Amino acid sequence: MSEILCQWLNQELKVSQTVSPKSFAKAFSSGYLIGEVLHKFALQDDFADFSESSASKTSLDTAGQTTTDLLNTYSDDDYIKKIQKRLEEDAFAREQREKRRRRLLMDQLIAHEAQEEAYREEQLINRLMRQSQQERRIAVQLMHVRHEKEVLWQNRIFREKQYEERRLKDFQDALDREAALARQAKIDFEEQALRDKEIHEQIAIERAQARYEKHYSICAEILDQILDLSTKVADYRLLTNNLIPYKLMHDWKELFFHGKPIYEQASLRHLPTKLSAEHLIELEKRNLLDNNDYEEYKNMVGEWALPEEMVENLPPSNNCILGHVIHRLIESSLPPQVESTVPELPSFAIKGCLLGKTFSGKTTALKALEKSFPIQVLSIDTLVQEAIQAFHDKESVSGAHGLQKAPEEKALPVRQESGEENQACTSSPRDVQDGSLAEALPKKEDKTRLDTDARKAAKAEEVVASDSFSELTVRAQLGAKSEKLLKKGKSISDILLVSIMVNAINQIPMYKGWILDGFPMTLNQAKLLEEALTGYNRNLIELEGKKSRTSTLAVDPTASKEVPLPPSAFDFVMLLDISDNSSLNRMNDIMAEAFSSETPLEDINQRVAAKNKDTDEDQNLRDQIQHRIVGFLDNWPSLEQWFTEPENILIKINAEVDKQSLCQKVKEMFMTEIMKKENKVKKKLEEKEAERKEEVSLTEKTSPPPPPPPPPEPEKEKEVHLPQERSKTPAAKGKQASEPPHGNREPLQEGKGKKSETSLKRKGSPRGKSQLREGQHAVLAYLYDIRTGFQQFLRRPDHKQDFVSQWQADFNFLPDDLWDDEETKAELHQRVNDLRDRLWDICDARKEEAEQERLDIINESWLQDSTGIAMNHFFSLMQAELNRFQDTKRLLQDYYRAMECKIPMDDTKRFTRVPLVQLDSKDILESQLRIPLVPRRSISPESALSKPKTKSILKGKIDYTLESVELNFEADEKMVMDTWQQSSLAISHMVAAEIHQRLMEEEKENQPAETKEKLPQVAANKKVKKEPPPPPPPPKKKKEDKKGKGKSPPMAEAAPVVVPAEETEEVEVKNELKLRIKEEHLAALQFEEIATQFRLELIKVKALAFLEELVIKAVDVYRLMEKWLGERYLNEMASVEKLTGVARYHIETSTKIQNELYLDQEDFFINGDIKVFPDPPPPVRPPPVEKEENGTLTIEQLDNLRDQFLDIAPKGIIGNKAFADLLLDLVTLNLGTNNFPSSWMNLTQPELQELASLLVTNSESVDWRKFLLVVALPWPIPLEEELLETLQRFKALDAEQLGTVTYEQYKQAGLWFTGDEDIKIPENPLEPLPFNRQEHLIEFFFRLFANCEKDPPQLDYTQMLLYFACHPDSTEGVYRALSVAIGTHVFQPIEMPHPVAEKTSSFTDMSPIEEYPELEDNFMSEERELQEDGEEKEEEIPENANTEMISMQTLLQVFRGGNEVLDANRFASHQKLENIYLENFIKVFQDLGSKNLEPIEVAVLLKHPFIQDLISSYPDYKIPDVKIILQRSEHVQGSDEERSPSRLTEEKK
Repeated sequence: MSEILCQWLNQELKVSQTVSPKSFAKAFSSGYLIGEVLHKFALQDDFADFSESSASKTSLDTAGQTTTDLLNTYSDDDYIKKIQKRLEEDAFAREQREKRRRRLLMDQLIAHEAQEEAYREEQLINRLMRQSQQERRIAVQLMHVRHEKEVLWQNRIFREKQYEERRLKDFQDALDREAALARQAKIDFEEQALRDKEIHEQIAIERAQARYEKHYSICAEILDQILDLSTKVADYRLLTNNLIPYKLMHDWKELFFHGKPIYEQASLRHLPTKLSAEHLIELEKRNLLDNNDYEEYKNMVGEWALPEEMVENLPPSNNCILGHVIHRLIESSLPPQVESTVPELPSFAIKGCLLGKTFSGKTTALKALEKSFPIQVLSIDTLVQEAIQAFHDKESVSGAHGLQKAPEEKALPVRQESGEENQACTSSPRDVQDGSLAEALPKKEDKTRLDTDARKAAKAEEVVASDSFSELTVRAQLGAKSEKLLKKGKSISDILLVSIMVNAINQIPMYKGWILDGFPMTLNQAKLLEEALTGYNRNLIELEGKKSRTSTLAVDPTASKEVPLPPSAFDFVMLLDISDNSSLNRMNDIMAEAFSSETPLEDINQRVAAKNKDTDEDQNLRDQIQHRIVGFLDNWPSLEQWFTEPENILIKINAEVDKQSLCQKVKEMFMTEIMKKENKVKKKLEEKEAERKEEVSLTEKTSPPPPPPPPPEPEKEKEVHLPQERSKTPAAKGKQASEPPHGNREPLQEGKGKKSETSLKRKGSPRGKSQLREGQHAVLAYLYDIRTGFQQFLRRPDHKQDFVSQWQADFNFLPDDLWDDEETKAELHQRVNDLRDRLWDICDARKEEAEQERLDIINESWLQDSTGIAMNHFFSLMQAELNRFQDTKRLLQDYYRAMECKIPMDDTKRFTRVPLVQLDSKDILESQLRIPLVPRRSISPESALSKPKTKSILKGKIDYTLESVELNFEADEKMVMDTWQQSSLAISHMVAAEIHQRLMEEEKENQPAETKEKLPQVAANKKVKKEPPPPPPPPKKKKEDKKGKGKSPPMAEAAPVVVPAEETEEVEVKNELKLRIKEEHLAALQFEEIATQFRLELIKVKALAFLEELVIKAVDVYRLMEKWLGERYLNEMASVEKLTGVARYHIETSTKIQNELYLDQEDFFINGDIKVFPDPPPPVRPPPVEKEENGTLTIEQLDNLRDQFLDIAPKGIIGNKAFADLLLDLVTLNLGTNNFPSSWMNLTQPELQELASLLVTNSESVDWRKFLLVVALPWPIPLEEELLETLQRFKALDAEQLGTVTYEQYKQAGLWFTGDEDIKIPENPLEPLPFNRQEHLIEFFFRLFANCEKDPPQLDYTQMLLYFACHPDSTEGVYRALSVAIGTHVFQPIEMPHPVAEKTSSFTDMSPIEEYPELEDNFMSEERELQEDGEEKEEEIPENANTEMISMQTLLQVFRGGNEVLDANRFASHQKLENIYLENFIKVFQDLGSKNLEPIEVAVLLKHPFIQDLISSYPDYKIPDVKIILQRSEHVQGSDEERSPSRLTEEKK
């Protein structure tokens, strides 16, 4: 539809502006085209007065004013402004339409007025003409039509008003909707910010956890190593008897400090084809220890320290001539890399970079810095975009830029090299650089990726290597490569980024400084940038420094070891330090500011596109901020180390400040760095000026140095290289091959740079040192094994105890009547002597066996084998020194012959071999041996006795068993000395042969010239005659050796050669050069001879010391074994003497030996734990019996009374009279029945009636259980808390809540007291134990209150505790009973009277326990507590006190009204009394509001008057005073025993 409309406007109407579907809204937004369309259709006459700009301006000023005012009250965001603008455009269009409508209406109105005028005229005419009735009706109809038109007009106006209101409402709704969306967007933004912070905190926690785990693993590993070291030291303390050798401890410390495990991880004896991690660790450990041993051997420290006698003859430490030769050969084979030239005049321009996290303020600070100082700020993002844009713009090289192309390409780190150079050099600088880059790449970019990138880069160079591409500038070419990588979705490599940055730096003038914005970001970029700007590779420089610091056997004194520090690419590096949260907050602030300050755009499409773009950028920023922060945190530690280690150029600035403060700080730091740079440059200029002046002064004073000797030709240098490489063959390992000297030679490998002598020495010595080290461990383990094995042999079981046990049994079996017989004693003494002799024989036999075992250990071949192996190791070291000397001799010979322009000699002579000790007795042909073997002869003990003693290493007492060890040691010592002399003599012979060969060559060269002009035949004959002499016989060699030793190097001068006069000067120069070469050669050779002789002597001294130490250790162990053997024999003999002494004592005392006599090897003691015959049975202690004390009934008497009362009144209630009669019968008829104590037997009938009256519960009944409980006193009276605790224990055991417990449950719960009294056991076994009355009382209480009719008997624990609630104060007893019945403490009301004084007085008048002071104290203390509690209760009664509910049944149980029935229905009055209590309680409950007798609160119940009277007058819970009657009876009986009972009654009345 839009296309049809646009076609109609463009083709038919032909409007002034071409309209397309995409620009339709924009074209009609101003209203100009609408006016043009109306003008085309003649609907607008004043179109010519308007233009497009004026129309849009007018519409915005007039129609949009109202809507603008409305919109200004709301948000200023872009979306609202877009709606505002659209409404303004709609208002403008609506105004134009209104104008056109008004104009149309005006025309219609004019026409209507004209019609009206005509109508009036017509009416006037009609009136004048007296119209007819028909005309009048027509007029009425016309008026009616006019009225209808007016109504239609009013309706149209009303409809327009409704439309306007609807439009305003829709506009307001849209504004409200947009405001709500804006608020929601703000909320979403804040939530997103919070989520970002949470994500960052989670990442920080994970990083901290990773660091913690890493540190924890490191600490755990260190602790494990410490533990391993401690256990290893403890193990070897056992092996060495707390004397660990220094060497072992030193090796363990080295392993510990290097993080290697102390214990062996895997065996290296038989290595598999594929090595495991444990094997690799063991190899690293062995290499570490071997290197340390080699350093000690080479530097002659530690284990190889010089003895005192050799310190004075110490030779010079370095052979300068040999070092110069090796240094020259290595320089010729491996020339040093060409270092980049440093400009003579340093620049004052400052160079630096500004680093920091995202949003740390780098760009802001650099912009302010750029405004204040003449510097150039370089941003890698901007440079990459410019490079890509240059490629798009086809930026080509101009004439001026063409001259600068070459130096720019040279500055790039990606150097291109020719194919010939790549083929000629196996390791080019580019390869070295790539290797260093591969190491410097991050973890994600490994070497494989680097190789693929390099291959792809090479292919890309081939593809774009066209003329058009070559014409582009370097920046355009780099932009092309960058765009290609970006299009593939890959990141731009560090090499390419550095190339772009270096290209931009090269464009900056030399006098202008520059600062990099946020670059480099990784350590790899920093390394590449420094190498590109300075030409130095710090890794290579450090490698060269390590090589220069590597110690060698021969050092060139002219070569400097110091490697200068590389210059830094920057003068300063500033870090804007900011926390992660601050970075996130700044990002949120910037996004919020951008969100709130959006600029209005004219076109809706532009608004949507800008909004989408901003949203995408914000989202990308949100997605990348976490990765950027994490990336910075990962890369910054390595960057910080890079910028601070050689020279600290790092400056840290706190960026958590406002913008102005940050810019000010950066400016101040920048000014400081500028001043430092200027001072540094001025100082360098002054130093160079001073050096130049010194050089000028030196050149004026000194003469020019003599020219150096001419270098050898290339062909001859190659020949010189061969002997050097020959020293790298495996011939120095002690197992030399028989191949020819010049066979299997390999060329020098470039890049290794190992010195020939060092590699040779390292091949020879570590092998022997590792074997010596392992042998030391084996020696310690073996000596420990033989010590422990001999101790176990000494502790082997014997049979002496069997004889002792048999003798003791026979001794104890002797009849008792023969103990005092003298003949029997004599026979027993003889038996003891026989036993002693038999035990001594056993001791002698064991001693002989132990001595034979010791001799077998001494005669083993272990010591000889160990010394032989150690000697072979030292001989291998001598062989290594000998090989090194022979290789050095050949190297010097070939080198100086090449210097003399002579062909190196083909030396077919085999190397000198040091013979080794043959450890086995196998016969081997000499042709099969590569190394000569010397048979070893061990000296037997028999032959040792016949030989005279020459030297003794055994101190103290002479031990002939160890004499063979000493003689073997002397033989080994002699063999070491012979081998050393042979090696030393061989070196001397080689030096003498070399000097003799020099002399022979000089004689040949100095022969007269006339001999050379003879006939060829004579010359041939002379040659034939001269061929045999070169290999001189051995005696002649000795003579030549003496001659060589006697002559000094200058004595090798020959007779002058006759030459023409014109060649005299040239001949003199050559002769002088030859003489210098000869002197230098012989001096170097003699120096090596002295050094090698010294080394051989040191090896000899250490070998002898090692062998002597080994023999001394073995001898110490052998002597220790002898000491143990002797001590054990003496101890065994002493133990037998002790045994005989004990036996003779028992014989003389005529007593049996009940305890076992124990004789175990060297220990003797009498075992008190074992008896050979049982003890007599002890006497049986009689059972405990309870005694009568102070009229207290015993437990037996209480049980008898309980049985009798139970038979008469099983329910527990008995009549008063019947109770008194029963007691009277028991007292009067107690004839041997023991029912009462003796004090009860004097009671009369009135006293018994008085006793019954004290126990009357109601008018005529007595509770016999209460009677037995009272007469059972004394027992501990419980407190109320103890009663409640006991009740709770019973309820806990009563699972079914029956209210009863069995005897087992009763014992488990226990009462408030226990039967565990401190009973003193009498010493006399015939005396019975004291009677535990409390324990028996606990059992009696169960029998007293339990229902025996049930099986098993059941105890109503609540009823029992109600009996124990009795108290001397009856009121207190009632409250205690109420507490027991309810289960909680019941407080006494405050208003209740407290008759403490009366109760106390009555209690004191008739105290039942005056005879028991402990009970009296208990009662009195309880009374005092009651008084104190009564005083405190008035203040301490809680608010919720007595809120427990009490039922009618519980109340009747407390006041004996619920379940008590008289026995035999004999007490009708009591039955009547029960009914009275029940009726009264019912009435009380009804009065208190419980009509159906529901439980009521205790506090409410206690307030009732009847209950208060009942509590104060109820006597059942008062403990009666029974003992006072007994006391009074005893008193009367004591005063007058013959008084009659009637008189006693009268007195009592």
